[in-house]
Amino acid sequence: MSTINAATVKQLREKTGAGIMDCKEALTACNGDIDTAIDFLRKKGLATAKKRSNRETSQGVVEAYIHMGGKIGVLIEVNCETDFVAKTDDFKDFVRNVAMHIAATNPVGISPEDVPEEVVLKEKEIYRAQALETGKPEQMVDKIAEGKVKKFFKENCLLLQQYVRDPQVTINDVLNELIGKTGENITVKRFARFQLGE
Repeated sequence: MSTINAATVKQLREKTGAGIMDCKEALTACNGDIDTAIDFLRKKGLATAKKRSNRETSQGVVEAYIHMGGKIGVLIEVNCETDFVAKTDDFKDFVRNVAMHIAATNPVGISPEDVPEEVVLKEKEIYRAQALETGKPEQMVDKIAEGKVKKFFKENCLLLQQYVRDPQVTINDVLNELIGKTGENITVKRFARFQLGE
């Protein structure tokens, strides 16, 4: 067991960006273990995010990100509850980083609900045909197709995608961490991605 001192708290703060009191609480609850404390803070951020999810988000920013010398552009709107949070560096960095992530990954929508039904049905048909082609029994085909649709959502829905800057977490994890840190509900409202010649 490592001791909880100013250096350990500082180390946890640098890794998570959480407040001093939150870091002390996490380290105390986790017997000074930094890795466990990081998970503790993540879960706390998730709980805070759930509590705040019904609160109205009428403030925020629209950010433009241009990549590859003007070959790819992203326009994104992210909302929060107050103008104060919208002006913080943490909020602005999050919006900018998500815009860069969108430029790199080209998601189909923000969450599975945003993917048009016809796209989901088309994907499901393709997966069914592939499963039948490999000789899988008819009763397994639908389960295989469902599993592949879930994987499709993970790869193509912004909130479920692995964050390009840290593949250990999803965009939703990063969002929940920011909600925990700011104490406000934050939502990715919409985005548009433009690629030259598309």
